[in-house]
Amino acid sequence: MAQSMRYTSSYLAELILKKLKSKQIDIISSYQKSVGDIGYFYIDNLLPKEIVNKIHDNFPSTEESMRKKSLREYKYVAYEMNKYDPILDSITYAFQDDRILDFFRRTLNIDSLYADVNLYAGGLSMMEKGNFLNPHLDNSHDKDRKRWRTFNLLFYVTPGWTLSHGGNLELWPNGPKQHPITIESKFNRLVVMATHHKSWHSVSKVTHDGVRCCVSNYYFSDHSLSEKDRFHVTSFRGRSNQKITDMVLAIDTKLRMALRQFFKKGVVENPHVYKKKE
Repeated sequence: MAQSMRYTSSYLAELILKKLKSKQIDIISSYQKSVGDIGYFYIDNLLPKEIVNKIHDNFPSTEESMRKKSLREYKYVAYEMNKYDPILDSITYAFQDDRILDFFRRTLNIDSLYADVNLYAGGLSMMEKGNFLNPHLDNSHDKDRKRWRTFNLLFYVTPGWTLSHGGNLELWPNGPKQHPITIESKFNRLVVMATHHKSWHSVSKVTHDGVRCCVSNYYFSDHSLSEKDRFHVTSFRGRSNQKITDMVLAIDTKLRMALRQFFKKGVVENPHVYKKKE
């Protein structure tokens, strides 16, 4: 653990910022080409390999994590960062550094951009063989319904993970009934995607015996990325070959939306929140 202590959030943010600046033209080009549907881009070899290996090697096991299993999803999450090696806290909060936020504000032409210190649905995620995430739209807001969720940052850290292993990000720019764009969850790759009312995405079923590990963050803004956006809960659908699942998940979304008319923050508070101590 002593070695990990030297990898502070500030230090890792500095390395990330250097890489982002070197790819700024590519980032703008990729985002502008896709912004009409689901704006996204990805950066490979984000950090030195030895650092990413340390991040991966210190991930909690699935036994130490919260299992989330339903028709919607099957995965493991961890977000109480004080329980793990300091390097995991450092890499998670490196993406929340003011310098990184400022880079994205200027590069993506966003008036306001805020990180989420409470890791509302963010933090660490692990997916093992058989795990999946069905097509869905992320919750439109933060936990207090004060700011719009605007970007999803996914940093993949599993060495040797290949496309054939599954567990890959899928973007559905034309909706969950059409064909997705598959983005490989490649080692040392950062994917940034816009989140709004058209940002349907999923994760393909893991077919490999290993565990795919990911560091995730969300950014929020004062305004939605789309003028057509309206408040919505996390909304899941089934895949084209899951007709019954699709029907059940559509009803589930309608019921949860109806409840939000009476309970603004939900009937039960989402436990996936980290009370970070400064």
